[in-house]
Amino acid sequence: MPSTPPAATRPPSPAATQGFGMTDAGLVLMATIWGVNYSVVKTGLQAMTPLSFTAVRMVSAAAVLFLIARVVKNTWPSRRDTMHLLVLGLIGNGVYQLLFISGMARTRAGVAALIVAAGPAWIAIMSRLLGRERVSRLGWAGIVLQLIGVLCVVGSTQGFEGGDQGLIGAMLISGGSIIWALYSVLLQPYTQRMNALPLSAITLASGALMMAVAGAPDMLRLDWGGVSLAGWGAVMYSSLGAMVIGYMLFYQGVRVLGPTKTAMYGNLQPIIAIAVAWAVLHETPTGWQLLGAGFVMAGLLVSRTAKVRPAPEALEEAA
Repeated sequence: MPSTPPAATRPPSPAATQGFGMTDAGLVLMATIWGVNYSVVKTGLQAMTPLSFTAVRMVSAAAVLFLIARVVKNTWPSRRDTMHLLVLGLIGNGVYQLLFISGMARTRAGVAALIVAAGPAWIAIMSRLLGRERVSRLGWAGIVLQLIGVLCVVGSTQGFEGGDQGLIGAMLISGGSIIWALYSVLLQPYTQRMNALPLSAITLASGALMMAVAGAPDMLRLDWGGVSLAGWGAVMYSSLGAMVIGYMLFYQGVRVLGPTKTAMYGNLQPIIAIAVAWAVLHETPTGWQLLGAGFVMAGLLVSRTAKVRPAPEALEEAA
């Protein structure tokens, strides 16, 4: 459940200069779906084990994405690129989801949302380390603010009822965010030349296969008849809602409005997630959590106004 899927860096269409329209409404819906999903996942984990829940939701989402991609008859990548995407999918949709769901089982939904919201900071750091982009001083200021916010949120978890488990969960989700950042940077060249729907389906497929293997023992032991309607509802929402509808709305936003404006709507996620978790799961935000949220949101806003330019070595590689 990344803050946003990796986006193609194509220029926005002329519609991006117009007022609020259907695409913008779709992106508000996307942010709402993803924000609510944190509490939905916590509900699903009451009916299934973390591995079985994630395996079912990912396999279901991958199957639906492949079906949609086939129906709309998108151009599929070459065999070589497909193999590369399958490997990347193991990282971004396999290892990431394993760390994320393990962390969600141990900590609060609001904590997870805030840690994931700071993902752009890790992406910027990873891009710099891999020689893809150079960040301005203002951009680094935004990164520092986001990381301070994450430290506030992670450091406060031992004060929760979960104790050390809450801290372990926050650390696992933080590790997942770093893995997702690596995946996003490595995937970027493919997003610039491939259709988003087949790319998303292929990368999700290998991650789903990994989670199916990891979750097989739990699924064999699970009493499927004993899974509540709320549990099945959580699986459906988290797979079809968050992983299919949410991603399709995101890619539509990238196509029409461009990645930067689309990502701004993604910043609504932690606000929605904390509000829903407060109302539904009774997760009252702590002072440190609210302070961390302030730092993360301020860092995101600063980073959005900073200039990012490709590193010389990246330009040479593109040439």
